[in-house]
Amino acid sequence: MAVFIDAIDEALPQTQCTRCGYPDCRGYAEAVATGAAAINQCPPGGEEGIARLAAITSRATLPLNPDHGVEAPRVLARIDENWCIGCTLCIKVCPTDAILGANKRMHTIIAEACTGCELCLPVCPVDCIELDNASGEATGWEAWSQEQAVQARSRYQKHSNRRASSMRRPAKGHQATPAADEDRLAASSLPAALDTSAASSTSAAIPMPSKVTNGDTTPATTAAPSDKKAMIAAILAKARQQRGGSNQA
Repeated sequence: MAVFIDAIDEALPQTQCTRCGYPDCRGYAEAVATGAAAINQCPPGGEEGIARLAAITSRATLPLNPDHGVEAPRVLARIDENWCIGCTLCIKVCPTDAILGANKRMHTIIAEACTGCELCLPVCPVDCIELDNASGEATGWEAWSQEQAVQARSRYQKHSNRRASSMRRPAKGHQATPAADEDRLAASSLPAALDTSAASSTSAAIPMPSKVTNGDTTPATTAAPSDKKAMIAAILAKARQQRGGSNQA
């Protein structure tokens, strides 16, 4: 079975985009191998990708399932550095470490490493990431090479190994548990995302919520999840308002 899964995995473009409904290409390969998933759920692979999987699995070819997307030209992410606030959220979700940057510093895309997965788009609080056509009219495997797939898988494996290692490493003074480390990693991105000093478009300060204890109001050290969401929404609304005003000027 492992050899069968490997063969299916090799036939996938390794964009790690999750459009197939699985967390990565390997997960989809395992599902195809066991019959849990159809062979027509990978938009980046397109028709040729389906034909490859059909040949490996001895299944009939099928049209690409539109529920998972459409076959389209390969895209390359590009960050508008004038609007990047250095929140690092896109860095955390990039499966191939194709984004270079640091907290409160402008980020940039490493073009050779970008698979066009688009996972960075929904997490950007100021919509500063755009997609450029990187393959003209070529789609599917015509827009992507086996060498690029091999490189993407290697980068993804390194990214996954590093993340797993960081999840296992205990924080100082705390016992290492997967849940605790997940919370710690998630919380570490919030101050950066909420910091408004990195860009003039989000320069207005947003007060942290307060908590009431025995009738006394004291500054809260940690915002509740709903408060954090509200603050992020406020930053996003203000940044879009500022950006819309500058575009009309």
